[in-house]
Amino acid sequence: MGPVFLAKMFCPVRKQTNVIPPDNKDELLHLITLPFDTERLQLRRFTPDDLEAYSTYHRLPEVYRYLYAPTPDNAQLADQLAQAIASRFCQDGDIFYCAVTLKDSGELIGEVLLKLANRAALQAEIGYIFSPVYAGKGYASEAVQAVLDRGFNQVGCHRIFARLDAANQGSIGVVERLGMRKEAHLRQNDRFNGQWGDELIYALLKEEWPSAAMKARR
Repeated sequence: MGPVFLAKMFCPVRKQTNVIPPDNKDELLHLITLPFDTERLQLRRFTPDDLEAYSTYHRLPEVYRYLYAPTPDNAQLADQLAQAIASRFCQDGDIFYCAVTLKDSGELIGEVLLKLANRAALQAEIGYIFSPVYAGKGYASEAVQAVLDRGFNQVGCHRIFARLDAANQGSIGVVERLGMRKEAHLRQNDRFNGQWGDELIYALLKEEWPSAAMKARR
């Protein structure tokens, strides 16, 4: 298998505007309209029918190694998928899940998440998990780029950031190809199975996105 593409964030990430309305939470619920297509992919809501494919890549120890969590059992996988199906984007801490499928076949290959980190400050965190079976084809970059674009231009985020395990070179390659800046290297800030790990923080401001997006398309 190839490298594992994922950002560390995980929970068991209207009209274009620069300000999120403070009281209109219903408007925020539908900020990213799903489904939508990219060149090779479709991003859509998760459904109960996704459980088998979702479980296939979520059971991989190499995926959860970078999430600093044990691999989930069947009951936990069902609960996680139910959370993804019912995902919202209204209050701080809410996570909006986009299932990523191959446009030609409909096969589920991963997910991109947008977490509302600080509504008042227009801050969101992007995360992603992709099956290593599909590594090396640019699918992760294509899907994450599409969600970044909607995060800035539909949601109205001022800043979007990602947290990565410093050992996950595949995931680092994704954010760097998309022009995200490395803002911090947190040394030994987490531990899993007795091993310390470093965390990297990458980010983009809305004003930086047009230039970054243009370079990513080349």
